[in-house]
Amino acid sequence: MKILAVQNRMGIGDTVIFLPFIKALSEKFDSPISLLVKKSSKADQFLHHTNYIDEILFLERDEKNNRHSGILGSFNLIKDIKKYNFDKIIIFNSSLRFSLIANLSGIPEVYQYPLFKKAKQHITETPKKFIKEKFNLEVNGDSEIQLDDMSISNSVRKFNINKNETNILLGIGGSGPTKRIPSNTFKNVIEKLSEIKRCKFFLATGKANGEQIILNEILQSKFKKFCIPLDNLSIKETLPIIKSCNISICNDSSFSHLSAALGIKTITLMADTPLIYGNYSSKMFPIIPDNKETVSHNTLGKEKISSQKIFNKVIEIIN
Repeated sequence: MKILAVQNRMGIGDTVIFLPFIKALSEKFDSPISLLVKKSSKADQFLHHTNYIDEILFLERDEKNNRHSGILGSFNLIKDIKKYNFDKIIIFNSSLRFSLIANLSGIPEVYQYPLFKKAKQHITETPKKFIKEKFNLEVNGDSEIQLDDMSISNSVRKFNINKNETNILLGIGGSGPTKRIPSNTFKNVIEKLSEIKRCKFFLATGKANGEQIILNEILQSKFKKFCIPLDNLSIKETLPIIKSCNISICNDSSFSHLSAALGIKTITLMADTPLIYGNYSSKMFPIIPDNKETVSHNTLGKEKISSQKIFNKVIEIIN
């Protein structure tokens, strides 16, 4: 049986959040699931060894490649999908366009969110309800990304990852400036932990100017000797390093989602994003700004996340 799932949200984290639903469908139908996702999801870089994933198809609707844009693009997408002879398609959105594409692709069974209901969709509760109603599946598990043992062993050797040290991922990047905790907060955490434990810190971030400023402020400090930057590595190259860490401390970013999905206990620093993005997994331990009961867009709390609170949570988890 060949099954295609469509998840057309933008980011890496969005794709990771949907993995429990994909895995549940794979188990129900005893078949790996193919994905149709946006290129910005970078799904091919982190799902290449995950056994419940089959093919990864990209929706090409960006500045570099608009093959699937517009009316002509819809027919191109239909042609591309037809090549795979899918038996079922499961569409995690309410788009009329995708409904028409699915039916014109000749796929016998089409399952989709109710049309024209986008405004009321919750990122985890809506797919839970959908999967329950359509397939009688209760989905409560965590996201799971699988790696091969060889890639982990190679990274341990290459980066001299010592099991006698406490290896910590610091996800210091973020897709926007309001998500990026200041470098001083991270430096304070490094200092506090290095005083009581033998630690190595792996600094994961992107190439945006604001991210690089934070990275350089850490690397130009007295804590450089404890740190290994990962910004020149691809997502695929970074995954086995994350898997080798004891714990992760991450802004709300792709690295927080990837870390938790790799089974690493992950402290999520939730400065300016709805809390669900930092607590949907049992491997996530969110910290929110001081004097706040929750967070959402426009909380603007990056200056109010305490290094002492982060330190205390690390000690609680690793002890």
